[in-house]
Amino acid sequence: MDAKDSTSTRRRATRAKLYEAAVTLIAEQGFSATTVDEIAERAGVAKGTVYYNFKSKTELFEELLRYGVGLLTASLQSAADETAERGGTKVEALDAMIRAGLGFIDRYPAFTQLYVAELWRTNRAWQSTLLVVRQQAVAVIETVLREAVENGELSEEIDVQLTAAALVGMVLVAALDWQAFQPERSLDDVHAALSRLLHGRVSGR
Repeated sequence: MDAKDSTSTRRRATRAKLYEAAVTLIAEQGFSATTVDEIAERAGVAKGTVYYNFKSKTELFEELLRYGVGLLTASLQSAADETAERGGTKVEALDAMIRAGLGFIDRYPAFTQLYVAELWRTNRAWQSTLLVVRQQAVAVIETVLREAVENGELSEEIDVQLTAAALVGMVLVAALDWQAFQPERSLDDVHAALSRLLHGRVSGR
């Protein structure tokens, strides 16, 4: 590894620490109440390091949204790709994506709480960024849904855009409810319940 690669690796590691510190603090006490000093202290870096990596606290938060939703999007895409590689159906891919989404939320609960809260707020400086990154995650599911319709696995009557958004919403809300009110449940247990919804078996038929 040359000096340039080493510097790039260190910067990515520093940014990851800043993201983790920021998301934890902001989830705990809100954006306005969180200071750059607190973020730096929680991350174990100097205050100047924050401004070296980000021009402002707002820019840090925007990048935090991009970073977190980017991880989620990559996780969903990986689940779809792995299902395709082993010859699975598109519905099986959707099921694998639900599990991947639950796994992501289980790993990054503070970010998920923050993300869901921000979806409901308006007039934020990062609103346009939030919409863009949200669409990236939903688009991965839309693609699989369209393919499922095209190959006859799902009805042509489904609204792909709304169904994709509904699946994302189902996973987000169910996972947050799981963590807040039913933490004794396992990921397998929660996934099984959502899988039954996906396959239309809630009625027990």
